[in-house]
Amino acid sequence: MTDLFTRLISSSVAKKAGVPQPTRLRRYQPGVALCEGPVLVAGGGRFEGGLTDWLATLAIATQAQSDDSADRLGGVVIDLSAATDPTDLDQLRVIGAPAIKRLAKNGRLVVIGTDPATLTDLAEVSTQRALEGAVRSIAKELRAGATANLVLAQGDSSGGVRSAVEFFLSGRSAYVDGQVVRVGESTATNPDALRPLSGKVAVVTGAARGIGAEIATVLARDGATVVAVDIPSAGDALAEVANKIGGTALQVDVTAPDAGRRIVEHATGRHGSIDIVVHNAGITRDKLLVNMDESRWQSVIDVNLGSILRMSAAILADGGMADGGRIVCVASIAGIAGNRGQSNYGASKAGVIGLVGALSNELRERGITVNAVAPGFIETAMTARIPFTTREIGRRMNSLQQGGRPVDVAETIAWFAQPGSAAVTGQVLRICGQSLLGA
Repeated sequence: MTDLFTRLISSSVAKKAGVPQPTRLRRYQPGVALCEGPVLVAGGGRFEGGLTDWLATLAIATQAQSDDSADRLGGVVIDLSAATDPTDLDQLRVIGAPAIKRLAKNGRLVVIGTDPATLTDLAEVSTQRALEGAVRSIAKELRAGATANLVLAQGDSSGGVRSAVEFFLSGRSAYVDGQVVRVGESTATNPDALRPLSGKVAVVTGAARGIGAEIATVLARDGATVVAVDIPSAGDALAEVANKIGGTALQVDVTAPDAGRRIVEHATGRHGSIDIVVHNAGITRDKLLVNMDESRWQSVIDVNLGSILRMSAAILADGGMADGGRIVCVASIAGIAGNRGQSNYGASKAGVIGLVGALSNELRERGITVNAVAPGFIETAMTARIPFTTREIGRRMNSLQQGGRPVDVAETIAWFAQPGSAAVTGQVLRICGQSLLGA
């Protein structure tokens, strides 16, 4: 979405005056190359060779650290998973400094480390933990739509590392910057690169409009049969979304006691299974805490958090979600950093983050992953109604100097839903362009 201010700073007069211009971000399109340019792979870690071989199968040119070519790089992958001493961290500077200078517009920097939680040696733990501070800082230095993110491997998780690297190199991660993903061990892969969700049945709540409609659209594009869920009063818009993507519509209030049962019955009865659930439905009822009434507080907590707890009981019972399924919740940076006038909303979204951590541990043995996305400033009809000054601050206060789009949230959810992301669970990934708010 654009408004008068956005059009003004993008005008030819503003450009001639030297007003900083946000870069048009490279977003995913099926069949388009993973990167726009060769990828430098270096660092000497245990995943370097495998990633180089994999990129070759995608017909993406790779370069070694010793290559002195002047070509612009589409991406840089620095594998420091074998770093054991703080002196090894200098490889970030030795490899990264010249490589970053060669990054093309919308380039990608991906650093690979080892999850410090899996280590015991003091020097090794501190060295690997240091990567997070370095990568988050480097991300704030990049320009022209480039991003930097960190993948932390748990054990010999080559499949999980590859899936995460693929996500961060691709246009799917256009608005994900300065983030950390931990990956466990898994050999899972996507059977179909273009339609990785073929044969899967996905449920999306709050699907009638906005981010929910975009989630449903992207999941369907990736091959899933989608059950679009929303309240009865949104029935017309919900039917339009479902018809557009070839899915089915289910009118149900997620706070209803039988909502979970009805979702399971619809998905399994109409489509035979339930493989993916995206808990997107949510509301805001903003007010300073001193002026907050019971209705505002309880309604937000019930829709955003209580409904997920109740529906999960039915969805995860016998006859519900199959083993190997995917659950993705939509949290918010308000649940991480807080927001003035949103104590109820912040509480509900922090609760969702807590739920993800606990439920992912419970379901690990069933092969069901549970993850969350935490959007920052996303351009929607709701954010368009925010007062001018607050809206522009929200847009600009991030490393990419612009708001995200609903598709950015949807692409990350679609990655979490893929078979190939089986090694990623219990994660909360911020989609905020590395907002200056929160961690």
